[in-house]
This record gives sequence, C-alpha cells and structure tokens, in this order.
Amino acid sequence: MAATKTIQSIYTDGACSGNPGPGGWATVVYFSDGSVHEMGGAASQTTNNRMEMQAAIEALEFLLAAAPSDSIALYTDSEYVKNGVTQWLKGWKQKGWKTATGKPVLNQDLWRVLDALQEKLAQQGTDVQWRYVKGHSGDRGNDRCDEIARAFALGNSPSLQQGWSPNSVEAMPMVASGESSEFDTPITHADASETLQSSHKLSASAVDANPDMVDSTIPDGTDLQSEKSEVPREVKVAQLRNVVDTLHMADEIARQGYLITSSELADLMDVNASAVTSRGDNWVWRNWVISRVRREGNQILWQLERVD
Repeated sequence: MAATKTIQSIYTDGACSGNPGPGGWATVVYFSDGSVHEMGGAASQTTNNRMEMQAAIEALEFLLAAAPSDSIALYTDSEYVKNGVTQWLKGWKQKGWKTATGKPVLNQDLWRVLDALQEKLAQQGTDVQWRYVKGHSGDRGNDRCDEIARAFALGNSPSLQQGWSPNSVEAMPMVASGESSEFDTPITHADASETLQSSHKLSASAVDANPDMVDSTIPDGTDLQSEKSEVPREVKVAQLRNVVDTLHMADEIARQGYLITSSELADLMDVNASAVTSRGDNWVWRNWVISRVRREGNQILWQLERVD
C-alpha cells in the first residue's frame, strides 16, 4: 500500500504514583496531515523510570512496524532514558551490563529491549533522533503524554486517538536548521527549543539539566575568564580537591544505597534546595541519576545511581 501520511515526531512519557507504585506510560505520534496516534498502558507495581522506558520501547516498536526510512525525532522528558540510550548503553555492554561501580545496571531487562530495538531500526534504515524536552514546559506533545500516563497510573482509562494503520506511514524528512516546512505547525515549542539550544552557549535547557552550572552570586557582565586567571593556583587546586571529595561522597552514597533528603542533596550539589525539588522525580546530575523514592513526613528522600 502506498504511504498516505508521514511521521512528524514521537513523544513519550511515564508516570508513577508512589515510585514504586502504580504506574502508567504514554506514547503519542504526530503525523504530517495533522492526525495523531496515541498509545498508553498501566502497571500495578513499577517505578517512574521503568514507565519512561516502557513508553520509549512502545515508540520504537511502533517505528519498527511503521518502517519509516528516514530520521524521526523522539522526544522524552527523561534524561535517564535519553542519556542511557545515547551515552551509557555502549559502556554498559562493554562492562557486561555493569555500572562503573561494578553493580548490575538497574532496569537491565528494559535496557536490553531498547538496545535490541535500536539495532533492528538501524538495520531497516530508521534513524531515531533522541531529543530531551523539559517536562511541564508547555510543549503540547509532552503535556499530552503526561496527561495519558498519569491517567493510567491513577487507574483510569483515558480516551486515546487512533490515527494509524499498518503500512500506511512513512517518515517525514527531518527539516534542516534554518529551513521551514508546511508541517511545522503542530509541534512548535520543542523545535524552537532546539534552535535556542544551538544558538546560546549556556541555554535555559542546559541550566535546567545542570543547575550547578550557574552561580547566582556572579554579577551580570563579569568576565569569568579574567576572574579565573586572578585566582592563585593553590586555591584552584584546593577547590578541585573539594570537588573530587564531593564526587567520592556521591559515589559512596550511591554504592551503599543511602537515601538522602532534599536539603542534603542540595548541599552535596552546592545548589539551593529549590534547584532540587523543582527538577521532578528523575533527573541526571554529573555521573548519577537522581530519583525521588518517597516522602517521610515533610522530607523527600532521594536515591543516587551511578550510571556511566
């Protein structure tokens, strides 16, 4: 059957009530003709990371069935998923599915599935472009995925749009930077974010992903290079030693499986507490995935996992 529409982009998201607890996942596919295909499901006992991964698996399985022969943008608000697929998988496999600390990779069963699907897609000529989109930022695709995933996590059955049938879809060619397309209208926020990230040395998205990159005490207009050159070498070495001590401490926390509070995590990262609590349930800091585990009284407890 001749292709009747092209895939524009795919969004994925996961949700979990309790973490661990009841969870839900969602995958939304946008087509060039304006139609949408939505998928979702639930799990009775799971984690947020596993639901994020399940949503990504469903997206890749969809692409495997649709068999597009071009690049497809896949958007996720999970740094854990994006970095895992694009950066960490190769190292994990070389280490026999072990982390840098020698521990078995968490969620290894799902990572193996994602890895196998990536290889199959590459063999059929489908290039998946993994892109991070900040959650709850007004992006239509991400917001819709979040709505579906949360509904399933709460035990509801949301109404899903079904705009796809087998062998009726092909890839929409990726639009190069600076070009325009008549199909840009359905999803604009993420595309604009991509452009901003490439044109700014320190974009808002980069700061969101690494809150420790910004020192709020530095006044606007300060020449950072000049300031750095005036600092005595022994002071810089002492500062670096403090950084290494901090990283060793983070490794020990991860290795022992200790749970730490938001204020303790903020102290470890040397950021304000709000920079921790505003990040969501799962995010990446340096070599660790930070996951919200549970609340005890008025304290949120976090876990660190070394992933590289």
